[in-house]
Amino acid sequence: EVAGAIFDLMEKFAGYGFNKSHSAAYALVSYQTAWLKRHFPAEFMAAVLSSEMHNTDKVVVLIEECRHMKLPLVLPDVNTSEFRFTVNGRGEVVYGLGAIKGIGEGPVESLVAAREADGPFRDLFDFCRRTDPRKVNKRALEALIRSGALDGLGASRPVLTAAMGEALKAAEQQARNLDVGLLDMFADTAAPAAAAVYADFAQAPAWSARERLRGEKETLGLYVTGHPIDDHEQEISQFIRTRIVQLRADQEPQRIVGLVGGMRTMKSKRGEDIAFVQLDDRTARIEVTLFSDVYRSCREHVVKDNFLVVEGVVSLDDFSGALRMRANEAYTLGEARRRFARELVLQLGAEDFGPDLPEVLGR
Repeated sequence: EVAGAIFDLMEKFAGYGFNKSHSAAYALVSYQTAWLKRHFPAEFMAAVLSSEMHNTDKVVVLIEECRHMKLPLVLPDVNTSEFRFTVNGRGEVVYGLGAIKGIGEGPVESLVAAREADGPFRDLFDFCRRTDPRKVNKRALEALIRSGALDGLGASRPVLTAAMGEALKAAEQQARNLDVGLLDMFADTAAPAAAAVYADFAQAPAWSARERLRGEKETLGLYVTGHPIDDHEQEISQFIRTRIVQLRADQEPQRIVGLVGGMRTMKSKRGEDIAFVQLDDRTARIEVTLFSDVYRSCREHVVKDNFLVVEGVVSLDDFSGALRMRANEAYTLGEARRRFARELVLQLGAEDFGPDLPEVLGR
């Protein structure tokens, strides 16, 4: 009787708890957002990115959606960016400075106020002189450089990094002079050209593409100007049919490839190691569980920034609502080549043989 009464109450509640007006409201919101995305795509995506700015996993998916929509994405720039994501005059989505790890609202407010007061920053030394060193400190400045936010100040990221110490020292000296009332008699003279400002640091060793991308990953939480997987895109497409963003919960095994972004381990009841690995293939991220037998077979390859090919079953995590994968197999790209390669094609041109080509052809 009690169960029957509870069921009757639930049935009555369903009659008004999930009624037509509720459905109509959601339908209207869906129509409005779809209309905005269709007619104001850049503004719509900038707003959505701003709302998820501190959720890196969501930002990864939204950035990939911008690429899918062919919306240009501009790296953060101290001369054009605001705290949130915005849209510039060319219709490009501009990365928000607030999305840079290690940069809070205080430093952003400081540099935006300086920019609005005296115009764009000319170079790194000018930037350090005009911003509050108590807010835009060495840690914040390094994050700005590695994220690409200072790329517009006339030098490469390695040169900016090499010059950072001197720029901060000059800014601190200027602040001390102002505190005691000393004025620089040359302050109003024309600013030196960027080449002259960075002349002492021009020989700084160049960064590799991988190092540049690592800096973006550490400060923005994702790769923006590229992704390590881009170099393997054509090869991977031969044996991977599903990208991470396309995964769906299914009992049938699915195969993905991704870059190891992080890992944690725990002990099972039997005392065996279980690994939880985060894979990133640019489109999205997913946590993959490697139980002891699978983890044992590939342990030496589960290293940050290594590629891992995983075959397993995808399910929905009831706690977080996110997808997760339980691996049946995990192996490297090298092993994937041995498993899936059908042929080896060699292309040789005349220049590969040199003057001996006639003799080789005669044989």
